[in-house]
Amino acid sequence: MIAIGSNIITPLGDNLTMNIQQMLSDCSSVKIYDNKWNLPPFAASMFSENYIEDLFASYADSASYTQFEQLAVLSVAKAIEESKIPVDSRQVVFVVSTTKGNVHLLENNPQSEDLYLWRSAEKIARFFGNTNPVIVVSNACISGLAAQVYAHRLLQQGKYKYVVVVGVDILSKFIVSGFQSLKAISNDFCQPFDKDRKGLNLGEAAATVVYTLEAEHGIFNYCSGAIVNDANHISAPSRTAEGLYKAVKKMNMSVAPQELGFINAHGTATLYNDMMESYCIDRLQMNAVPTNSFKGYIGHTLGAAGLVETLLSVQSLKEGRVVATKGFKQQGEEKIINIVHNHLSTDKKYFLKLISGFGGTNAAGLFSIP
Repeated sequence: MIAIGSNIITPLGDNLTMNIQQMLSDCSSVKIYDNKWNLPPFAASMFSENYIEDLFASYADSASYTQFEQLAVLSVAKAIEESKIPVDSRQVVFVVSTTKGNVHLLENNPQSEDLYLWRSAEKIARFFGNTNPVIVVSNACISGLAAQVYAHRLLQQGKYKYVVVVGVDILSKFIVSGFQSLKAISNDFCQPFDKDRKGLNLGEAAATVVYTLEAEHGIFNYCSGAIVNDANHISAPSRTAEGLYKAVKKMNMSVAPQELGFINAHGTATLYNDMMESYCIDRLQMNAVPTNSFKGYIGHTLGAAGLVETLLSVQSLKEGRVVATKGFKQQGEEKIINIVHNHLSTDKKYFLKLISGFGGTNAAGLFSIP
């Protein structure tokens, strides 16, 4: 499956090049918020007030779209422009990846139709004149990668020529307080895989990729992917990585570990996620493969994460760089893996993306650049 258009928008920047440049300069959009939404202090990556609305103003009246929908449209528009596909054609289908959508509307507008994920997804597609049924993938943290796996299946079925995959989530009191109730969120900058890690930082972002099977040249290639649910717990995957390990095995890796430029891990900086991923990498005998996490730069972007981090990984590989794991200082895992603590150079063409989430969900994907 070939990518012919892409874009991401994060508080670090509104395109891939800007995001990677900021990351390679060790910049982070994560800030500490004290008393926001009357909540205890937390660290997160969030857009500045009115940023999304101001960007959207050149496209349409913002009053007709929620901030969530506006952010998605902004990202899709740039990816469509790059891909030059006939977006209003019957040959094009939209797949929208999100975990929370407009959940913030529960507080003041609980009767709003925009609370339904399908409704918001439909508005995003219709904005571009696409009238095909819209597919929503909402499967916890793996949504953004699961959506890409599903896009591949749709194209293989021959029903569509192009799939527009957009992942998006914004933060709200509902989301932050929920993670705080689980004691999973940090009030300081996160430290993925570090022995002193205290929890995750959340983030806002949107990302879009346009996929097809029919292109002579593309931005990057989706080689293979798989989804496995280990049914371990209502809010956590297996601590010994049963599902994540099986996902990598199921996708039939077509390259040897030494051919990987790096593994982009989920790396949330929570105690059990990082421990579980180190178990998986150890079981795969990939301990020597450079492994990183982007959470220290942009936070955990929920349903957008699997897509945002895929695109960031692609861009870093194109620039011949492996981005360091911001916040990591000293490994604290039983299983020793090769966490990248300084930016590296690479000439490799492949990377492995790992991600896991609530409900024992796990996904893995192999990607390459031309």
